[in-house]
Amino acid sequence: MAIQAEDEEILSKFRDEKTRNEAFNMLLKKYQQKIYWHVRRMVIDHDDADDVTQDVFIKIWKNLPGFRNDAQLYTWMYRIATNECITFLNKKKQKNNVSLDEVDYELSDTLASSDQFSGDKIQMKLQQAILTLPDKQRLVFNMKYFDDMKYEEMSEVLGTSVGALKASYHLAVKKIESFILSND
Repeated sequence: MAIQAEDEEILSKFRDEKTRNEAFNMLLKKYQQKIYWHVRRMVIDHDDADDVTQDVFIKIWKNLPGFRNDAQLYTWMYRIATNECITFLNKKKQKNNVSLDEVDYELSDTLASSDQFSGDKIQMKLQQAILTLPDKQRLVFNMKYFDDMKYEEMSEVLGTSVGALKASYHLAVKKIESFILSND
């Protein structure tokens, strides 16, 4: 498998002090955009997504020496990114002393005014519908729909059973359909 071999090369170079920076640059080149968009779909705002993505890669840099190969490299990184997103959204909720519903409403406003999300009306409606989902369902939907992750990979990232993830995704799809149909 080419992806695994390339990850092995990155990890091997990272373990060597002389090639560590080169390895990290390879890792950034390969995964930065994927991680950014995973984060962006959760936090919506471009600047926030940049900040969270930077935090993710700082954590990856610090924790990569302890990576034990018991998971795929990208599922390990997605887990870090997912946790950073949840931490960010919780801090935002606490900092503003508002409910998560209000944070979702603010994110929806940001989405509507953003020139970074330049989709047609149905794409905008889909993004707004996704924002109505609880965090966990939103993560599951984004990972399956946008990142095309397999349930087994999502299970590794989120530490949830495949059955629970399938149920979460199914519920998310139903809620999104309902939102789109009721807001026509």
